Amino acid sequence: MYWPFVWPALTFIAVTLAAFLVREVALRALKRWVATPDGGSPILDIVRVPSLFWCFVPGIAAAMEVAHLPPRAVRILHPTLVAAIIVSVTVMLANAAGIAVVRAGDRRALGGPVTGLATTTARAAVFIVGGLVLLGALGIQITPLLTALGVGGLAVALALQDTLSNLFAGLHLLADKPIRVGDYVKIGDTLEGFVVDVGWRSTRVRLLSNSVVIVPNSTVAKSTIINYDLPESRLALLIQVGVDYASDPERVAAILGEEAERAIGEVPGLLPDPKPQARLIPGFGDSALEFTLVCHVARFVDQYPVQDELRRRILRRFRAEGIAIPFPTRAVHMRADNPS
Repeated sequence: MYWPFVWPALTFIAVTLAAFLVREVALRALKRWVATPDGGSPILDIVRVPSLFWCFVPGIAAAMEVAHLPPRAVRILHPTLVAAIIVSVTVMLANAAGIAVVRAGDRRALGGPVTGLATTTARAAVFIVGGLVLLGALGIQITPLLTALGVGGLAVALALQDTLSNLFAGLHLLADKPIRVGDYVKIGDTLEGFVVDVGWRSTRVRLLSNSVVIVPNSTVAKSTIINYDLPESRLALLIQVGVDYASDPERVAAILGEEAERAIGEVPGLLPDPKPQARLIPGFGDSALEFTLVCHVARFVDQYPVQDELRRRILRRFRAEGIAIPFPTRAVHMRADNPS
């Protein structure tokens, strides 16, 4: 009674076991090729689960051939297997595309760390191609569908103007790269912080207070942006110091330069090149000789601890050298008018 099912079952088991054997050999070869020093690999994690399903597909197909199923059953099962394979391959390739984009950003091949919008765009492109392949495999005509989507897309675009505006603004930011993940930027007149991510709808900026501000991409694209990490992260730091008019300008400039050079290597973020310099600029103030000490820091946020430490050192040195820092003074002359 059950004899007609024996050969299809044996065929399924034999072909599936052979497929599992091939899978094991292929995974070991792939591990030797792409494994990281710790033994792991995102590519292996992506392939491992779908490959389990792929091992059953040839077994099912072989069992169907041996079982001599009715044509109607074959017409149902065959497209189902093909659709399942296409879906699994599409999901795998989409995940691989996302990882590839992230790794390209880590290697700076894309000019910097990638954003969430970049990985989403790469994955969406793979899903779109996979969807079109799936429709073609199922015998669905794509051209009428694209026409219908084009007409319907116009109505959707009108209803989602703000959303689409943010989406295309995000794509503009991604392509033009006025800001990158990790950059310290100033957007508009008030928002200032580190770029955390540029998504499909909004940009996330982390303030120095460690809170995150979420700004629509369209607002970012329309605002004036100051990127303190472009073209490089190094920043010139200007520290103004005023001394008494009785002070020797050459001696004051030498002290400022000496204190800045001594701090190099001791104050994090203070750079030795270019060499710190002191100039009598702006020059002659109302109450003091005004000097400007010019030094360079590694990043924008390094200026705060560097300024603090240099001002402390300069103040101690001035006190030791007897150089006075004057208070603003104003002379008022009073005149009594004689009544005529």
